[in-house]
Amino acid sequence: MQQTEEQIKRLQNKLQQLVQQHQSLQKENSKLKQELQQQKSQSSSQSVEIELLQQQVEILKSSKGEINTEEKKGLERRINQYVKEIDRCIALFNE
Repeated sequence: MQQTEEQIKRLQNKLQQLVQQHQSLQKENSKLKQELQQQKSQSSSQSVEIELLQQQVEILKSSKGEINTEEKKGLERRINQYVKEIDRCIALFNE
């Protein structure tokens, strides 16, 4: 009987340790998910900022006449995309 009680107590202790470890891991997981979300958000905003800076560089190059044909075609494509998007927005307003 004594031996059975000791085994039950050891099992209870191990179970409590597992529960504590599980709770600790859940907290850590939650914290890591939050950090990951922040990093994704930061990465996204940095990507937008990079894109804007690249556009500014292209605009500056074109205004100085230092743009090659490939960059000029890229700039023209981007402008055409903007014009199409503006036209689509205007069409939506007219509906």
